[in-house]
Amino acid sequence: MLRLLIIAACSLLSAPFANRAMAADRSELPLSADVIIYGGTSGGVVAAVQATRLGKTAIILEPGKHLGGMTAGGLSWTDVGNAPDRIKAIGGLTREVYQRIGAAYGMKPGTEFDPPKSHDITRTGVDFAKPPSLSFEPKMAERIFNELVAEAGVTVHFNSALAAVGKSGPRIVSLTTTDGRQFRGRIFIDATYEGDLLAAAGVSSTLGREANSQYGETVNGIQSPARKPAAGKFEVPIDPFRIAGNSASGSLSYLLQRGELGQIGAADRRIQSYNYRLCLTDRPDNRLPIEPPANYDAADYELLARWIAAREKAGERLTLRSFLKYDPLQNGKYDFNNRWPISTDFLGGADDYPEADASERVEIARRHENYLRGFFHFLATDKRSPPRVREETSRFGLCRDEFVDNAGWPHQLYVREARRMVGDFVMTEHHCTGQEVAPDSIGLGTYGIDMHGARRIVHDGQPVNEGSNSVSVPQPYPIAYRAIVPKQRECDNLLATFALSASHVAFGSIRMEPVFMTLSQSAATAASLAIDADRAVQDVAYPQLRERLLADGQVLE
Repeated sequence: MLRLLIIAACSLLSAPFANRAMAADRSELPLSADVIIYGGTSGGVVAAVQATRLGKTAIILEPGKHLGGMTAGGLSWTDVGNAPDRIKAIGGLTREVYQRIGAAYGMKPGTEFDPPKSHDITRTGVDFAKPPSLSFEPKMAERIFNELVAEAGVTVHFNSALAAVGKSGPRIVSLTTTDGRQFRGRIFIDATYEGDLLAAAGVSSTLGREANSQYGETVNGIQSPARKPAAGKFEVPIDPFRIAGNSASGSLSYLLQRGELGQIGAADRRIQSYNYRLCLTDRPDNRLPIEPPANYDAADYELLARWIAAREKAGERLTLRSFLKYDPLQNGKYDFNNRWPISTDFLGGADDYPEADASERVEIARRHENYLRGFFHFLATDKRSPPRVREETSRFGLCRDEFVDNAGWPHQLYVREARRMVGDFVMTEHHCTGQEVAPDSIGLGTYGIDMHGARRIVHDGQPVNEGSNSVSVPQPYPIAYRAIVPKQRECDNLLATFALSASHVAFGSIRMEPVFMTLSQSAATAASLAIDADRAVQDVAYPQLRERLLADGQVLE
Protein backbone atom coordinates (compact mmCIF):
# COMPACT_ATOMS: atom_id res chain seq x y z
CA MET A 1 0.00 0.00 0.00
CA LEU A 2 1.44 3.31 -1.05
CA ARG A 3 2.62 5.40 1.81
CA LEU A 4 1.56 9.05 1.70
CA LEU A 5 4.43 11.32 2.49
CA ILE A 6 4.43 14.59 4.34
CA ILE A 7 7.20 16.85 3.12
CA ALA A 8 9.53 18.52 5.54
CA ALA A 9 12.66 19.50 3.74
CA CYS A 10 15.36 21.26 5.64
CA SER A 11 13.87 24.45 4.22
CA LEU A 12 11.44 24.39 7.15
CA LEU A 13 14.17 26.19 9.11
CA SER A 14 13.93 29.31 7.00
CA ALA A 15 13.04 32.91 6.66
CA PRO A 16 10.25 35.40 6.67
CA PHE A 17 8.69 36.01 3.28
CA ALA A 18 11.03 37.94 1.03
CA ASN A 19 8.15 39.03 -1.17
CA ARG A 20 5.55 41.29 0.38
CA ALA A 21 2.98 40.07 -2.16
CA MET A 22 3.23 36.65 -0.59
CA ALA A 23 2.77 37.83 2.97
CA ALA A 24 -1.00 38.19 2.88
CA ASP A 25 -3.13 36.37 5.40
CA ARG A 26 -3.45 32.81 4.08
CA SER A 27 -7.19 32.87 4.72
CA GLU A 28 -7.43 35.53 2.00
CA LEU A 29 -5.58 33.51 -0.65
CA PRO A 30 -7.47 31.36 -3.14
CA LEU A 31 -7.57 27.59 -2.68
CA SER A 32 -8.36 26.66 -6.28
CA ALA A 33 -6.76 27.33 -9.66
CA ASP A 34 -6.48 25.92 -13.15
CA VAL A 35 -2.98 24.63 -12.42
CA ILE A 36 -1.71 23.58 -8.98
CA ILE A 37 2.07 23.26 -8.72
CA TYR A 38 3.46 21.34 -5.78
CA GLY A 39 6.98 22.59 -5.05
CA GLY A 40 8.23 26.18 -5.22
CA THR A 41 11.47 25.08 -6.84
CA SER A 42 13.01 26.84 -9.82
CA GLY A 43 10.83 24.75 -12.11
CA GLY A 44 7.78 25.25 -9.94
CA VAL A 45 8.09 29.02 -10.35
CA VAL A 46 8.65 28.76 -14.11
CA ALA A 47 5.63 26.47 -14.51
CA ALA A 48 3.38 28.84 -12.60
CA VAL A 49 4.54 31.90 -14.52
CA GLN A 50 4.10 30.14 -17.86
CA ALA A 51 0.58 29.03 -16.93
CA THR A 52 -0.42 32.60 -16.14
CA ARG A 53 1.14 33.91 -19.34
CA LEU A 54 -1.12 31.50 -21.19
CA GLY A 55 -4.17 32.88 -19.44
CA LYS A 56 -4.56 30.29 -16.69
CA THR A 57 -4.63 30.72 -12.94
CA ALA A 58 -1.87 29.06 -10.94
CA ILE A 59 -1.09 28.26 -7.31
CA ILE A 60 2.24 27.15 -5.92
CA LEU A 61 2.23 25.03 -2.76
CA GLU A 62 5.67 25.20 -1.18
CA PRO A 63 6.46 23.11 1.93
CA GLY A 64 9.10 25.57 3.12
CA LYS A 65 9.44 29.34 3.16
CA HIS A 66 11.55 30.04 0.08
CA LEU A 67 11.19 29.92 -3.68
CA GLY A 68 13.79 28.68 -6.12
CA GLY A 69 14.90 25.28 -4.84
CA MET A 70 18.59 24.65 -5.43
CA THR A 71 18.96 27.58 -7.83
CA ALA A 72 18.30 29.85 -4.86
CA GLY A 73 19.71 27.34 -2.38
CA GLY A 74 23.42 27.41 -3.18
CA LEU A 75 23.74 25.85 -6.63
CA SER A 76 24.93 29.08 -8.17
CA TRP A 77 27.67 27.86 -10.51
CA THR A 78 25.12 26.84 -13.13
CA ASP A 79 25.36 23.40 -14.71
CA VAL A 80 24.96 24.00 -18.44
CA GLY A 81 27.47 21.49 -19.78
CA ASN A 82 31.19 21.22 -20.37
CA ALA A 83 31.48 24.05 -22.90
CA PRO A 84 30.10 27.59 -23.26
CA ASP A 85 28.30 26.80 -26.51
CA ARG A 86 25.79 24.62 -24.63
CA ILE A 87 24.24 27.81 -23.28
CA LYS A 88 22.52 27.98 -26.69
CA ALA A 89 20.35 25.03 -25.64
CA ILE A 90 18.73 27.16 -22.93
CA GLY A 91 15.62 28.94 -24.18
CA GLY A 92 12.24 30.26 -23.15
CA LEU A 93 11.54 31.30 -19.58
CA THR A 94 14.69 29.55 -18.35
CA ARG A 95 16.80 31.85 -20.46
CA GLU A 96 14.74 34.78 -19.20
CA VAL A 97 15.52 33.83 -15.59
CA TYR A 98 19.25 33.94 -16.26
CA GLN A 99 18.94 37.11 -18.35
CA ARG A 100 17.13 38.80 -15.45
CA ILE A 101 19.89 37.71 -13.08
CA GLY A 102 22.50 39.09 -15.48
CA ALA A 103 20.61 42.36 -15.83
CA ALA A 104 20.46 42.69 -12.04
CA TYR A 105 24.27 42.64 -12.08
CA GLY A 106 24.37 45.39 -14.70
CA MET A 107 24.76 43.28 -17.84
CA LYS A 108 23.28 44.96 -20.90
CA PRO A 109 20.54 43.25 -22.97
CA GLY A 110 22.08 40.80 -25.38
CA THR A 111 25.32 40.45 -23.39
CA GLU A 112 24.04 38.38 -20.46
CA PHE A 113 25.87 35.25 -21.62
CA ASP A 114 29.08 36.88 -22.82
CA PRO A 115 32.13 35.35 -21.11
CA PRO A 116 33.71 37.43 -18.35
CA LYS A 117 36.69 39.51 -19.40
CA SER A 118 38.67 39.17 -16.18
CA HIS A 119 41.96 37.30 -16.37
CA ASP A 120 42.15 36.83 -12.59
CA ILE A 121 42.67 33.07 -12.20
CA THR A 122 41.04 33.15 -8.77
CA ARG A 123 37.77 34.10 -10.53
CA THR A 124 37.90 31.24 -13.04
CA GLY A 125 35.82 28.13 -12.45
CA VAL A 126 36.73 24.50 -12.88
CA ASP A 127 34.95 23.98 -16.22
CA PHE A 128 34.88 27.41 -17.90
CA ALA A 129 34.58 31.05 -16.89
CA LYS A 130 30.92 32.03 -16.49
CA PRO A 131 29.21 35.43 -16.62
CA PRO A 132 27.23 36.73 -13.62
CA SER A 133 24.01 35.39 -15.16
CA LEU A 134 25.33 31.86 -14.55
CA SER A 135 27.45 32.49 -11.42
CA PHE A 136 25.21 34.45 -9.12
CA GLU A 137 24.56 34.90 -5.43
CA PRO A 138 21.77 32.67 -4.03
CA LYS A 139 19.93 35.71 -2.69
CA MET A 140 19.86 37.23 -6.19
CA ALA A 141 18.25 34.11 -7.64
CA GLU A 142 15.61 34.09 -4.91
CA ARG A 143 14.91 37.77 -5.56
CA ILE A 144 14.34 37.09 -9.27
CA PHE A 145 11.97 34.18 -8.56
CA ASN A 146 10.00 36.31 -6.12
CA GLU A 147 9.76 39.08 -8.72
CA LEU A 148 8.55 36.66 -11.38
CA VAL A 149 5.67 35.29 -9.32
CA ALA A 150 4.68 38.76 -8.15
CA GLU A 151 4.61 40.13 -11.70
CA ALA A 152 2.59 37.15 -12.91
CA GLY A 153 0.11 37.33 -10.06
CA VAL A 154 0.85 33.78 -8.98
CA THR A 155 -0.46 32.81 -5.55
CA VAL A 156 2.12 31.12 -3.35
CA HIS A 157 1.20 29.23 -0.18
CA PHE A 158 4.32 28.67 1.92
CA ASN A 159 4.50 26.11 4.74
CA SER A 160 2.10 23.97 2.72
CA ALA A 161 3.26 20.38 2.97
CA LEU A 162 1.25 17.62 1.33
CA ALA A 163 -0.81 15.33 3.53
CA ALA A 164 -3.20 13.61 1.11
CA VAL A 165 -4.35 13.46 -2.49
CA GLY A 166 -8.02 13.23 -3.44
CA LYS A 167 -8.75 11.35 -6.67
CA SER A 168 -11.73 10.39 -8.77
CA GLY A 169 -10.66 7.45 -10.88
CA PRO A 170 -7.35 8.38 -12.55
CA ARG A 171 -7.92 12.10 -11.99
CA ILE A 172 -6.57 14.17 -9.11
CA VAL A 173 -9.31 16.32 -7.68
CA SER A 174 -7.62 17.95 -4.71
CA LEU A 175 -4.54 18.18 -2.53
CA THR A 176 -4.83 18.46 1.24
CA THR A 177 -2.01 20.04 3.23
CA THR A 178 -0.96 19.14 6.74
CA ASP A 179 -2.90 22.09 8.21
CA GLY A 180 -6.14 20.72 6.75
CA ARG A 181 -6.58 23.09 3.80
CA GLN A 182 -7.81 21.57 0.54
CA PHE A 183 -6.64 22.83 -2.86
CA ARG A 184 -8.56 22.04 -6.03
CA GLY A 185 -7.32 22.29 -9.60
CA ARG A 186 -7.70 20.93 -13.11
CA ILE A 187 -4.07 20.03 -13.80
CA PHE A 188 -1.38 19.31 -11.21
CA ILE A 189 2.39 19.56 -11.61
CA ASP A 190 4.87 17.80 -9.32
CA ALA A 191 7.89 20.11 -9.22
CA THR A 192 9.53 18.52 -6.17
CA TYR A 193 12.94 16.90 -6.13
CA GLU A 194 11.43 14.01 -4.18
CA GLY A 195 8.43 13.15 -6.39
CA ASP A 196 6.16 13.30 -3.34
CA LEU A 197 2.99 14.29 -5.21
CA LEU A 198 3.25 11.59 -7.85
CA ALA A 199 3.88 8.97 -5.16
CA ALA A 200 0.91 10.12 -3.08
CA ALA A 201 -1.23 10.05 -6.23
CA GLY A 202 -0.48 6.37 -6.80
CA VAL A 203 1.79 6.88 -9.81
CA SER A 204 4.46 4.24 -10.41
CA SER A 205 7.97 5.22 -9.42
CA THR A 206 11.30 3.63 -8.68
CA LEU A 207 14.28 4.20 -6.40
CA GLY A 208 17.95 3.53 -6.75
CA ARG A 209 19.71 1.92 -9.67
CA GLU A 210 18.26 -0.40 -12.29
CA ALA A 211 20.23 -3.41 -13.51
CA ASN A 212 22.16 -2.77 -16.69
CA SER A 213 20.11 -5.51 -18.28
CA GLN A 214 16.79 -3.72 -17.73
CA TYR A 215 17.35 -1.09 -20.42
CA GLY A 216 20.50 -2.44 -22.04
CA GLU A 217 22.68 0.21 -20.39
CA THR A 218 26.38 0.06 -19.54
CA VAL A 219 26.85 2.09 -16.33
CA ASN A 220 23.71 1.39 -14.32
CA GLY A 221 23.43 -0.77 -11.22
CA ILE A 222 26.37 -1.51 -8.94
CA GLN A 223 29.58 -0.09 -10.36
CA SER A 224 33.22 -1.05 -10.20
CA PRO A 225 35.28 1.25 -7.96
CA ALA A 226 35.61 4.83 -9.22
CA ARG A 227 38.00 5.06 -12.16
CA LYS A 228 38.97 8.74 -11.98
CA PRO A 229 40.38 10.68 -9.02
CA ALA A 230 37.98 13.61 -9.51
CA ALA A 231 35.08 11.14 -9.34
CA GLY A 232 36.38 9.41 -6.22
CA LYS A 233 39.30 7.09 -7.02
CA PHE A 234 41.90 6.77 -4.25
CA GLU A 235 45.22 6.91 -6.08
CA VAL A 236 47.35 6.06 -3.07
CA PRO A 237 47.05 2.99 -0.80
CA ILE A 238 45.37 3.69 2.56
CA ASP A 239 44.89 1.41 5.53
CA PRO A 240 41.13 1.40 6.24
CA PHE A 241 41.15 -0.66 9.45
CA ARG A 242 40.56 0.58 12.99
CA ILE A 243 43.86 -0.89 14.06
CA ALA A 244 46.23 -0.24 11.19
CA GLY A 245 47.31 -3.45 9.53
CA ASN A 246 44.74 -5.57 11.41
CA SER A 247 41.74 -6.40 9.22
CA ALA A 248 40.18 -8.33 12.12
CA SER A 249 39.70 -5.02 13.94
CA GLY A 250 37.09 -4.00 11.39
CA SER A 251 36.98 -0.99 9.11
CA LEU A 252 36.92 2.60 10.27
CA SER A 253 33.40 3.86 10.84
CA TYR A 254 31.60 7.04 9.75
CA LEU A 255 33.45 7.64 6.47
CA LEU A 256 33.20 3.97 5.47
CA GLN A 257 30.08 1.81 5.13
CA ARG A 258 29.86 -1.89 5.65
CA GLY A 259 29.17 -4.32 2.84
CA GLU A 260 30.66 -6.08 -0.16
CA LEU A 261 31.01 -4.55 -3.61
CA GLY A 262 28.46 -6.94 -5.10
CA GLN A 263 27.76 -7.95 -8.69
CA ILE A 264 28.69 -5.25 -11.20
CA GLY A 265 25.62 -4.11 -13.11
CA ALA A 266 23.10 -5.54 -10.64
CA ALA A 267 20.19 -3.45 -9.38
CA ASP A 268 19.96 -1.97 -5.90
CA ARG A 269 18.12 0.83 -4.10
CA ARG A 270 21.12 2.99 -3.24
CA ILE A 271 20.89 6.73 -3.88
CA GLN A 272 23.67 8.91 -5.24
CA SER A 273 25.06 11.07 -2.50
CA TYR A 274 23.77 14.45 -1.34
CA ASN A 275 25.48 17.49 0.10
CA TYR A 276 24.87 21.17 0.70
CA ARG A 277 26.13 23.59 -1.92
CA LEU A 278 27.75 26.06 0.44
CA CYS A 279 28.06 29.70 -0.56
CA LEU A 280 31.22 30.92 1.20
CA THR A 281 33.17 34.15 1.18
CA ASP A 282 36.74 35.15 1.96
CA ARG A 283 35.82 38.77 2.71
CA PRO A 284 36.20 39.35 6.47
CA ASP A 285 33.43 41.97 6.63
CA ASN A 286 30.85 39.48 5.34
CA ARG A 287 32.24 36.27 6.85
CA LEU A 288 30.72 34.04 9.51
CA PRO A 289 32.65 31.11 11.01
CA ILE A 290 31.70 27.57 10.02
CA GLU A 291 31.15 26.22 13.49
CA PRO A 292 31.70 22.48 14.10
CA PRO A 293 28.71 20.36 15.10
CA ALA A 294 28.04 19.95 18.79
CA ASN A 295 29.03 16.28 18.61
CA TYR A 296 32.23 16.84 16.60
CA ASP A 297 34.79 14.07 17.04
CA ALA A 298 38.03 14.28 15.08
CA ALA A 299 38.22 10.48 15.20
CA ASP A 300 35.32 10.35 12.73
CA TYR A 301 37.68 11.81 10.14
CA GLU A 302 40.50 9.31 10.66
CA LEU A 303 40.23 8.04 7.07
CA LEU A 304 40.60 11.61 5.84
CA ALA A 305 43.71 12.03 8.00
CA ARG A 306 45.24 8.84 6.62
CA TRP A 307 44.45 9.90 3.05
CA ILE A 308 46.20 13.21 3.67
CA ALA A 309 49.26 11.45 5.10
CA ALA A 310 49.44 9.00 2.20
CA ARG A 311 49.22 11.76 -0.39
CA GLU A 312 51.89 13.84 1.29
CA LYS A 313 54.14 10.79 1.55
CA ALA A 314 53.67 10.30 -2.20
CA GLY A 315 54.92 13.86 -2.75
CA GLU A 316 51.61 15.60 -3.48
CA ARG A 317 51.44 19.29 -2.53
CA LEU A 318 47.94 19.66 -1.08
CA THR A 319 45.71 22.72 -1.18
CA LEU A 320 42.03 23.18 -0.34
CA ARG A 321 41.19 22.36 -3.96
CA SER A 322 42.76 18.93 -3.34
CA PHE A 323 39.62 18.13 -1.31
CA LEU A 324 36.79 19.90 -3.15
CA LYS A 325 36.03 22.37 -5.89
CA TYR A 326 34.99 25.96 -5.47
CA ASP A 327 33.91 28.29 -8.23
CA PRO A 328 33.66 32.09 -8.21
CA LEU A 329 30.36 33.91 -7.78
CA GLN A 330 29.70 37.63 -7.52
CA ASN A 331 30.78 39.97 -4.73
CA GLY A 332 33.56 37.83 -3.29
CA LYS A 333 31.55 34.63 -2.90
CA TYR A 334 32.17 31.06 -4.04
CA ASP A 335 30.07 27.97 -4.72
CA PHE A 336 31.63 24.95 -2.96
CA ASN A 337 30.96 21.44 -4.24
CA ASN A 338 32.19 17.86 -4.17
CA ARG A 339 35.35 16.64 -5.93
CA TRP A 340 37.86 13.83 -5.14
CA PRO A 341 37.43 10.72 -2.94
CA ILE A 342 36.63 12.43 0.39
CA SER A 343 34.88 15.72 -0.09
CA THR A 344 31.60 17.54 0.61
CA ASP A 345 29.31 14.61 -0.30
CA PHE A 346 28.13 12.52 2.65
CA LEU A 347 28.39 9.14 0.96
CA GLY A 348 25.79 6.60 2.00
CA GLY A 349 23.76 9.21 3.85
CA ALA A 350 20.93 9.61 1.34
CA ASP A 351 19.62 6.06 0.93
CA ASP A 352 16.64 6.47 3.27
CA TYR A 353 15.73 10.03 2.34
CA PRO A 354 13.31 9.59 -0.61
CA GLU A 355 10.68 7.63 1.33
CA ALA A 356 11.40 9.07 4.77
CA ASP A 357 8.70 10.94 6.65
CA ALA A 358 8.94 14.57 7.70
CA SER A 359 10.92 14.14 10.90
CA GLU A 360 13.23 11.56 9.35
CA ARG A 361 14.09 13.92 6.50
CA VAL A 362 14.93 16.67 8.94
CA GLU A 363 17.25 14.28 10.77
CA ILE A 364 18.92 13.14 7.52
CA ALA A 365 19.47 16.77 6.55
CA ARG A 366 20.96 17.45 9.99
CA ARG A 367 23.42 14.57 9.58
CA HIS A 368 24.53 15.98 6.23
CA GLU A 369 25.05 19.40 7.80
CA ASN A 370 27.00 17.91 10.71
CA TYR A 371 29.23 15.95 8.37
CA LEU A 372 30.03 18.99 6.30
CA ARG A 373 30.64 21.25 9.29
CA GLY A 374 32.99 18.63 10.73
CA PHE A 375 34.78 18.21 7.40
CA PHE A 376 35.56 21.93 7.16
CA HIS A 377 36.50 22.11 10.84
CA PHE A 378 38.97 19.25 10.42
CA LEU A 379 40.62 20.84 7.38
CA ALA A 380 40.82 24.22 9.11
CA THR A 381 42.04 23.16 12.56
CA ASP A 382 43.38 19.63 12.81
CA LYS A 383 47.17 19.34 12.95
CA ARG A 384 47.00 16.42 10.52
CA SER A 385 45.69 18.85 7.91
CA PRO A 386 48.67 20.49 6.13
CA PRO A 387 49.43 24.06 7.27
CA ARG A 388 48.68 25.53 3.85
CA VAL A 389 45.31 23.72 3.79
CA ARG A 390 44.47 24.94 7.29
CA GLU A 391 45.34 28.48 6.32
CA GLU A 392 43.37 28.42 3.07
CA THR A 393 40.29 26.78 4.63
CA SER A 394 40.29 29.32 7.44
CA ARG A 395 40.02 32.14 4.91
CA PHE A 396 36.46 31.10 4.10
CA GLY A 397 33.23 31.37 6.03
CA LEU A 398 29.50 31.48 5.59
CA CYS A 399 28.04 34.73 4.25
CA ARG A 400 26.25 37.11 6.60
CA ASP A 401 23.99 38.26 3.77
CA GLU A 402 22.98 34.81 2.49
CA PHE A 403 20.35 32.55 4.08
CA VAL A 404 20.06 35.18 6.78
CA ASP A 405 17.24 33.34 8.58
CA ASN A 406 19.47 30.28 8.95
CA ALA A 407 22.78 31.86 10.04
CA GLY A 408 24.25 31.59 6.55
CA TRP A 409 23.57 27.88 6.10
CA PRO A 410 21.57 26.90 2.97
CA HIS A 411 17.90 26.11 3.51
CA GLN A 412 17.89 23.44 0.79
CA LEU A 413 19.62 20.06 1.01
CA TYR A 414 20.98 19.13 -2.42
CA VAL A 415 18.66 16.23 -3.24
CA ARG A 416 20.44 14.99 -6.35
CA GLU A 417 18.07 12.09 -6.91
CA ALA A 418 15.09 10.58 -5.15
CA ARG A 419 12.07 8.90 -6.71
CA ARG A 420 11.84 8.66 -10.47
CA MET A 421 8.49 8.16 -12.16
CA VAL A 422 8.04 5.08 -14.32
CA GLY A 423 5.88 6.08 -17.27
CA ASP A 424 5.10 4.45 -20.60
CA PHE A 425 8.31 6.02 -21.90
CA VAL A 426 11.61 6.00 -20.01
CA MET A 427 14.64 8.14 -20.88
CA THR A 428 17.77 5.97 -20.82
CA GLU A 429 21.52 6.14 -21.33
CA HIS A 430 20.99 5.62 -25.08
CA HIS A 431 19.02 8.86 -25.42
CA CYS A 432 21.73 10.83 -23.62
CA THR A 433 24.60 9.43 -25.67
CA GLY A 434 22.81 9.89 -28.99
CA GLN A 435 22.45 6.20 -29.79
CA GLU A 436 18.69 6.78 -29.79
CA VAL A 437 16.65 9.96 -30.22
CA ALA A 438 13.75 10.55 -27.86
CA PRO A 439 10.53 11.51 -29.69
CA ASP A 440 8.39 14.62 -29.18
CA SER A 441 11.06 16.89 -27.70
CA ILE A 442 10.06 19.39 -25.00
CA GLY A 443 13.60 20.55 -24.25
CA LEU A 444 17.23 19.53 -24.37
CA GLY A 445 19.53 17.85 -21.89
CA THR A 446 23.03 19.31 -22.04
CA TYR A 447 25.10 18.04 -19.14
CA GLY A 448 27.31 14.98 -18.98
CA ILE A 449 26.05 11.91 -17.14
CA ASP A 450 27.00 12.91 -13.60
CA MET A 451 26.29 10.22 -11.03
CA HIS A 452 27.87 10.91 -7.66
CA GLY A 453 29.13 8.04 -5.56
CA ALA A 454 26.57 6.01 -3.64
CA ARG A 455 28.88 4.54 -0.98
CA ARG A 456 32.44 4.17 0.27
CA ILE A 457 33.45 0.65 1.33
CA VAL A 458 36.51 -1.53 1.83
CA HIS A 459 37.25 -3.68 -1.23
CA ASP A 460 40.35 -5.85 -1.59
CA GLY A 461 41.74 -4.26 1.56
CA GLN A 462 41.42 -0.67 0.31
CA PRO A 463 38.76 2.05 0.60
CA VAL A 464 36.87 2.58 -2.65
CA ASN A 465 34.06 4.87 -3.75
CA GLU A 466 31.38 3.19 -5.81
CA GLY A 467 28.69 4.61 -8.08
CA SER A 468 30.29 7.50 -9.95
CA ASN A 469 31.35 5.90 -13.24
CA SER A 470 29.70 7.31 -16.34
CA VAL A 471 29.85 7.79 -20.10
CA SER A 472 30.05 11.05 -22.04
CA VAL A 473 27.23 13.03 -23.62
CA PRO A 474 28.58 14.23 -26.98
CA GLN A 475 25.93 16.90 -27.64
CA PRO A 476 22.59 18.23 -26.38
CA TYR A 477 19.80 15.71 -26.78
CA PRO A 478 15.96 15.83 -26.80
CA ILE A 479 13.84 14.89 -23.78
CA ALA A 480 10.49 13.32 -24.63
CA TYR A 481 7.12 14.73 -23.61
CA ARG A 482 6.05 11.27 -22.51
CA ALA A 483 8.86 11.28 -19.94
CA ILE A 484 6.93 13.82 -17.83
CA VAL A 485 3.47 12.19 -18.04
CA PRO A 486 2.39 9.14 -16.00
CA LYS A 487 0.65 6.07 -17.33
CA GLN A 488 -2.84 7.26 -18.17
CA ARG A 489 -4.58 4.60 -16.13
CA GLU A 490 -2.71 5.82 -13.04
CA CYS A 491 -3.28 9.56 -13.43
CA ASP A 492 -4.45 11.65 -16.36
CA ASN A 493 -4.00 15.20 -15.06
CA LEU A 494 -0.51 15.16 -13.53
CA LEU A 495 2.87 16.14 -14.96
CA ALA A 496 6.18 15.45 -13.19
CA THR A 497 9.05 17.64 -14.27
CA PHE A 498 11.73 16.88 -11.67
CA ALA A 499 11.11 13.22 -10.75
CA LEU A 500 10.52 12.38 -14.40
CA SER A 501 10.51 8.98 -16.07
CA ALA A 502 14.21 8.20 -16.55
CA SER A 503 16.68 5.53 -15.62
CA HIS A 504 19.24 6.29 -12.94
CA VAL A 505 21.86 6.83 -15.64
CA ALA A 506 19.77 9.17 -17.81
CA PHE A 507 18.65 11.07 -14.73
CA GLY A 508 22.32 11.65 -13.92
CA SER A 509 22.46 13.91 -16.96
CA ILE A 510 18.94 15.37 -16.98
CA ARG A 511 18.91 16.41 -13.30
CA MET A 512 20.22 19.96 -13.82
CA GLU A 513 18.42 23.14 -12.80
CA PRO A 514 18.21 24.70 -16.30
CA VAL A 515 16.68 21.47 -17.62
CA PHE A 516 14.19 21.22 -14.75
CA MET A 517 13.04 24.77 -15.54
CA THR A 518 12.80 24.02 -19.25
CA LEU A 519 10.70 20.89 -18.67
CA SER A 520 8.49 22.79 -16.25
CA GLN A 521 7.69 25.50 -18.78
CA SER A 522 6.83 22.81 -21.31
CA ALA A 523 4.64 21.05 -18.73
CA ALA A 524 2.71 24.24 -18.00
CA THR A 525 2.17 24.75 -21.73
CA ALA A 526 0.87 21.19 -22.06
CA ALA A 527 -1.35 21.76 -19.04
CA SER A 528 -2.88 24.83 -20.68
CA LEU A 529 -3.55 22.94 -23.90
CA ALA A 530 -5.08 20.05 -21.97
CA ILE A 531 -7.40 22.45 -20.14
CA ASP A 532 -8.42 24.21 -23.36
CA ALA A 533 -9.21 20.93 -25.11
CA ASP A 534 -10.60 19.23 -21.99
CA ARG A 535 -8.18 16.35 -22.53
CA ALA A 536 -5.94 14.15 -20.46
CA VAL A 537 -2.34 15.29 -20.44
CA GLN A 538 -1.44 12.10 -22.28
CA ASP A 539 -3.72 13.15 -25.16
CA VAL A 540 -2.26 16.61 -25.77
CA ALA A 541 -1.50 16.92 -29.49
CA TYR A 542 2.27 17.17 -29.80
CA PRO A 543 2.28 19.26 -33.02
CA GLN A 544 0.21 21.91 -31.23
CA LEU A 545 2.44 21.70 -28.15
CA ARG A 546 5.58 21.99 -30.25
CA GLU A 547 4.25 25.03 -32.07
CA ARG A 548 3.52 26.83 -28.81
CA LEU A 549 6.88 25.88 -27.28
CA LEU A 550 8.79 27.23 -30.26
CA ALA A 551 6.72 30.41 -30.23
CA ASP A 552 7.75 30.88 -26.60
CA GLY A 553 11.44 30.45 -27.36
CA GLN A 554 12.02 26.88 -26.24
CA VAL A 555 14.97 25.10 -27.89
CA LEU A 556 13.84 21.62 -28.96
CA GLU A 557 16.67 20.34 -31.14
